[in-house]
Amino acid sequence: MLTTLIFTYRTRLKLVADSVLWSSVTVLAYLLRFDASLGDWVPQMLFLLPFLLIAKAGMVMAFGSYRQSWRNAGFVDLFSVSKMVLLYALGMLVAIVSLRWMGDSSSPIGSMNIPLSIPALELLLGVPVLLLPRVMTRFFLIYRLPESRGADGRVLDKNGRHRVLIAGAGESGSMVAREMQKHPQKGMLPVAFVDDDPSLQKQKIHGVNVVGTVQEIPIIVEREKITKVIIAMPSADGAQIRQVIGKCQETKAEYQIVPAIYDLLSGDVSISQIRDVDVEDLLRRKPVKLDTSDIQAYLKGQTVLVTGAGGSIGSEIVRQVARFSPSKVVLVGRGENSIHLLVREIGDVLPSLPIVTRIADVRDKDTLEQIFEQEKPTVVFHAAAHKHVPLMEENPAQAIFNNVMGTQNLVNTAMDSGVKFFINISTDKAVNPTSVMGASKRIAEQIVEHASARVSNGAVFVSVRFGNVLGSRGSVVPIFKDQIQRGGPVTVTHPDMIRYFMTIPEASQLVLQAGALKMNGAVFVLDMGEPVNIEQMARDLIRLSGLEPDVDIAIKYSGIRPGEKMFEELLTAEEGTSMSHHKKIFVARKSEQHEDLEQDLELLILAAKSGNGVHIRREIKRLVPTYQYEVEQARVV
Repeated sequence: MLTTLIFTYRTRLKLVADSVLWSSVTVLAYLLRFDASLGDWVPQMLFLLPFLLIAKAGMVMAFGSYRQSWRNAGFVDLFSVSKMVLLYALGMLVAIVSLRWMGDSSSPIGSMNIPLSIPALELLLGVPVLLLPRVMTRFFLIYRLPESRGADGRVLDKNGRHRVLIAGAGESGSMVAREMQKHPQKGMLPVAFVDDDPSLQKQKIHGVNVVGTVQEIPIIVEREKITKVIIAMPSADGAQIRQVIGKCQETKAEYQIVPAIYDLLSGDVSISQIRDVDVEDLLRRKPVKLDTSDIQAYLKGQTVLVTGAGGSIGSEIVRQVARFSPSKVVLVGRGENSIHLLVREIGDVLPSLPIVTRIADVRDKDTLEQIFEQEKPTVVFHAAAHKHVPLMEENPAQAIFNNVMGTQNLVNTAMDSGVKFFINISTDKAVNPTSVMGASKRIAEQIVEHASARVSNGAVFVSVRFGNVLGSRGSVVPIFKDQIQRGGPVTVTHPDMIRYFMTIPEASQLVLQAGALKMNGAVFVLDMGEPVNIEQMARDLIRLSGLEPDVDIAIKYSGIRPGEKMFEELLTAEEGTSMSHHKKIFVARKSEQHEDLEQDLELLILAAKSGNGVHIRREIKRLVPTYQYEVEQARVV
């Protein structure tokens, strides 16, 4: 109630202020017109003032300029005020000309012969006079607040805001500065920019100077008493981010980052999106350029079904698909809680998108057939899978049931239902597999490829193979973070172990792009960039947590686990690749088709039902000749 009263009081005060200030422009116009020697013109001016005050107050109310926030004044306010003053001046000019044309000298106003220069001067003076209180309010409240110090001695403004240095003076950095100025209550005051672009040096962006380059960050932080650095470079690659962070770590200032361009689907940046730097930022690559028209062509207006929709990859595919206006998205998954959370998230962002949830297991063929009959999907993304290598070594039967039989059920149901696009998510562990999980995914690829030879009407059945995904559930990054939070040690299997990594949004976007290539039967291989040393990643994470490796947090080597490789491959030696239409997506050359696939799949599933680990692995070897396993792994499970 009190807040409402204060707001009402301030609004009325601004209404009066705008009306009175604007009316004073009439006095200024007369003074300028007659060189401050009004003489006989004073009665005319005094006679007009009350009428003009009423007219201007009416204009202020009609245009709502008194409701504008003075501390957040910007171009929108400038245009609104200019339009209001222009309309008033034109109206006044028309009134004066009309009175002269009518020649009504008997009326008080008609006999006054008001100079035509008065409305012209009102037009020139009205805009700056009305903008003056807005500019002054913004200047004193945002740019010139006196400084104070926090409990830790850091220099803050009187509202306790951080003095911020923005690394990156491009479009994103400009948005960040603007957001800080518009929302001072968020506790950040933009003080300066740094940028390596020579053309931006010594420029001002929203009143904030570009004062140097990234290399000068330590000097600028000290000179400007910076307490926080915001890295606003969403299109920069990992090497550039590492350079900026290295300079930030030479200072005592905090540092945060604007998410990568993959995460900024709208292209806009807000303060709420600024977050702490993560290892994903250090491994970031140049943004992928998608052919959105091709993706739109096969997703718009379609019913899209995603299996494993509650998982890391599945849920991100749903988010990406939602951008391309499908008629309906069917979420299929076993974990009801993860599906529930995803539905709530999508509902908050895209409330108009029809979402259908189906709690189901891909091993349940009858339920799959019911879902396809009811929902009639035309596009399927198959992301449901068991993926943890050590767990599947201990439970090989479950890997076969879920990854092989589940894929077979889904592919057959999709074919019978006339699905136009089927995209299977595979892994680099399917290449020369040494694990049951990797071998099961290679067999899943074979099932999709075998189906592709039997589909008709231009249907597209493909697999997309990529490496580890940063931040996915159970992946190495969340494990390392948890170990660091608990004080260590951080366990690394081997100092020389390397892996390919890709961010979840990047992988998901390329999966959508691969479907748009319409190369039926293909196994696509994503460009995973340079492999990453796992130990180095662990050390980076420790440093990002404000700690020192081997000092604050120990690193312990646990040894290679059953089924793991020292490094992963994306292709078999026989496959090789050919280019696709997208530079980040390659096509594995087709290997020789497995001749008795369906019969051997039956034998494999029978072996899985027996629970005999030796038997399962022998049947896997029949389907995947490159599968390698140690005898001691092949125990009865």
